[in-house]
Amino acid sequence: MREIIANSFVEIFSQEPLLAFAPGRINLIGEHTDYQEGFVFPAAVAQGIHFAIQKNNSKSARIHSLDFNEDFVFDVKSFSPKKGHWANYIMGMVSQFKQAGYEVAGFDMVFGGNIPVGSGLSSSAALSVGVGTAISGLFDFNIPKKSLALYAQKSEQLFEGLNCGIMDPYASAFGKADHALLLDCRSNSHEEVPISLGPYCLLLVNTKVKHKLADSAYNKRRSACEESVEILSHTFPDIKTLRDISETDLPKVKSILSIELFSKAKHVILEDVRVHQAGESLRRGELVKFGKLMKASHESLSKDYEVSCKELDFLAEESWKKSYVLGSRMMGGGFGGCTINLLENEYIPEFKESIAKSYFDAFNIEPEFIEVKPSDGARIVK
Repeated sequence: MREIIANSFVEIFSQEPLLAFAPGRINLIGEHTDYQEGFVFPAAVAQGIHFAIQKNNSKSARIHSLDFNEDFVFDVKSFSPKKGHWANYIMGMVSQFKQAGYEVAGFDMVFGGNIPVGSGLSSSAALSVGVGTAISGLFDFNIPKKSLALYAQKSEQLFEGLNCGIMDPYASAFGKADHALLLDCRSNSHEEVPISLGPYCLLLVNTKVKHKLADSAYNKRRSACEESVEILSHTFPDIKTLRDISETDLPKVKSILSIELFSKAKHVILEDVRVHQAGESLRRGELVKFGKLMKASHESLSKDYEVSCKELDFLAEESWKKSYVLGSRMMGGGFGGCTINLLENEYIPEFKESIAKSYFDAFNIEPEFIEVKPSDGARIVK
């Protein structure tokens, strides 16, 4: 893919480019905790987006998307979002750089990637972080990774209108091979946790569905958490978010909140606990315990937080039946996307065949299998 991007750039723009790459990400555990300033446990993956870029001595940015086979040109001094267009991610990053005082001049760019569409590997964050990495490298800005992640988050919020958290761009920027990032979404700081899976591997199963109520449900869950914090603050005056409530306080929380609000708050509070337990399990090489935490996370997301769907539940429950699968859970916002599975390498063919057949029989959909491995974050390639 890198060679294809580089060769396409030379063919289109007749000069040698600078090359950059930004990865997608998985999240091992810790869903719907980020917007309560909680903890998440992502890792960058090998799949990602490649970029070729070079100065063009003009005021224009000339972009070619290999995936869409489409060109887009904008004036780097004057531009505005174009509703629903992929170029928003590029313009948004240029806008963030300009606001931060960096002088971005005209440039040419070709980009393309191998992140499966709709897989939940966060291609949008990879695009934003990759654009930022490429432009920073081209103009010798030397922008710190944390700043790139924050710019990417703000870019997507302003130019795409998505109220996204910090996890996706942070993981894309800071990823490290054979490690996951135990990320504190309040301080935007992380601890690198080594991952040694031995005879096991991580495999995603894509449901190939995305239910329409995903966006509205996300907003409702967010509002429920905020309402819970408002109510609980009268009893717990020092809390800022649900992250500040401990597991031992759950009985008191249950006595204060409605049944509906309590189930949502309970998920966030216990999911933060599970993230720390998962980090400790991986540090100690306790993969069986880690797998049990994955299952507990899914059950909480499905029953308490209610962001799963029949397809995700089916895939997780089918995986739990198999002795060679240590853990399986939904990954991401919910209502579609992937499950993430921890299973023995030697059983991958058997797992794929079995899951594909049972899923097709149940839903008449052929699932997609994506092998993932914790990998390095965004970087200049040459």
